[in-house]
Amino acid sequence: MQAPRTTVTTAGALCVLLTAGACSSGGGTEEAPNAPKLTTTTPAASGSLDHVTWNLPTGEPTTLDPARVGDYAPSTVEANLCDPLLRQKADYSISPGLATAWDQPDDTTLILNLRKGVKFWNGHPMTADDVVAGLRRQGRPATRSVNVSLLAHVESITATGPHQVTVRFKKPDVLFLKALAGGFGAVNEAAYVKKAGRSYGSAKGGLMCTGPFKLNRWKPGESISAERNPAYWDTSLRPKAKKLTFKFITDGSTLTSALLSGQIDGSYEISSATARALGSSDAGTVYYGPSAQTNFLTATSPDSPLTDPKIARALSLVVDRDVLIRSVYNGAAQKTKTFVPPLVWRNSEAADIYNKAYKALPAVSGPDLEGAKKLVQQAGSKKRTLAIAMAAGDQQSQQILTFLQAGAKKIGLDIRIKQLQPTQMSGLFYDPSLRKGLDATMVLGYVELPDPGSYAQLMTDPKALFNWTDYRNPEVTSLLARAQTTLEPKKSARLFNRAQALYTKDLPVVPLVSPYERMFLNKRLSGAPASFAYIRMPWAAQLGGTGKGSS
Repeated sequence: MQAPRTTVTTAGALCVLLTAGACSSGGGTEEAPNAPKLTTTTPAASGSLDHVTWNLPTGEPTTLDPARVGDYAPSTVEANLCDPLLRQKADYSISPGLATAWDQPDDTTLILNLRKGVKFWNGHPMTADDVVAGLRRQGRPATRSVNVSLLAHVESITATGPHQVTVRFKKPDVLFLKALAGGFGAVNEAAYVKKAGRSYGSAKGGLMCTGPFKLNRWKPGESISAERNPAYWDTSLRPKAKKLTFKFITDGSTLTSALLSGQIDGSYEISSATARALGSSDAGTVYYGPSAQTNFLTATSPDSPLTDPKIARALSLVVDRDVLIRSVYNGAAQKTKTFVPPLVWRNSEAADIYNKAYKALPAVSGPDLEGAKKLVQQAGSKKRTLAIAMAAGDQQSQQILTFLQAGAKKIGLDIRIKQLQPTQMSGLFYDPSLRKGLDATMVLGYVELPDPGSYAQLMTDPKALFNWTDYRNPEVTSLLARAQTTLEPKKSARLFNRAQALYTKDLPVVPLVSPYERMFLNKRLSGAPASFAYIRMPWAAQLGGTGKGSS
């Protein structure tokens, strides 16, 4: 859900943010006047490569176990190692993966027909038993899977043939099938997982999957290396790169220098400052792509002042998003009305219904200090101090929070910025002990499933993973639950839209922007997807040489 990023912005730009008056309020997902051109993919390349060095700007992964992958860095690596049952494309559409076809003979039955002849890296064949074991494993508490909620409606998962798996549900579920295109649907060799135990996915325990690259070595604190899988089942995606090394440079300036010098070949999630520095360089190309990322502020405990809708609304009125997009994101972002960006439903059969309801939501307001003061005065919460977390070194979040801090002071609120180390910042989303003493946190996250209800439930359901404030709105919970169990896309969309209209009024969240994907590729490389869909794709298998520079 979260990942820190580093952005450097001049003091002058910060001054503009702090003193700007009201700008165009817009109606939601407006592009900035200087918005960059977006592209879904980079030009195809056919040349072979001996070695590619890629950076993970959010730091070293804590695990590569697909069941526990829930953040930028591990997902960027794991997507190239472990194939899922379904495959996501760069345009966010879904296609067959390790499952060649699927059928739903009734509302509570899903039949998956598996691809034959697929082998794990050790040469052992993939079977239905491996698929069943992997899905069942994620429901066990000891696994600590981030996907456990996706099994809530499952009654049974069984192998009904050597290459067939049947899932039966207690009630219909629209999310389960969509989730099979990510870590939830990744297939691991059951025998290897059992032997590795809790160390599976770690530097010690390793992995055993079927992907285009196979894990070679993980040197903690230094790098993760993978090598081409010459026997990969998908001949159209057999890697052109022989070796792939991931580095963990989190400092923006250091990364910029490494990309300019060619020490690092490429990186997703580069900062605005790095994008500006590399934009005029002949070292390579900066690409901007469509994204399901979302930046917002959310409360971290039930007693946070931010749980008062008036306080949340007041903080929202302090933000001038137009200036924020220009100065902090360099135009590479758009305003959003909620924490779920519209790109999430772009390929849905009910896209028009989602769009119509989104358009009807209240417009994103421009800054209004007087209105914000009145809301603070009317607020039921008497606590006026908010401790807000951000990742140390993440100057993008620091700049936004410094801006909020100055504006909040003018309306009677005291914001105290708490900088956490990247591992702590990532951990607080899953470990309650790391949220102690905090009132809110900056969220630099993303919507993983192509369904808006999946993310909304994580924030609103009383038992949800990210409902840290004990938010309870029975009508919202009921509507989202009904949307999840309604297989007809348009009916499901209407139910979600009704829930969205309600939680945008009282959920303790301050939506900021939806940033575009930012990627840099060295001039010797091409072929990688430029959209944020890379997070669930074997993107490195598409990399190839351009004939420029050394291979």
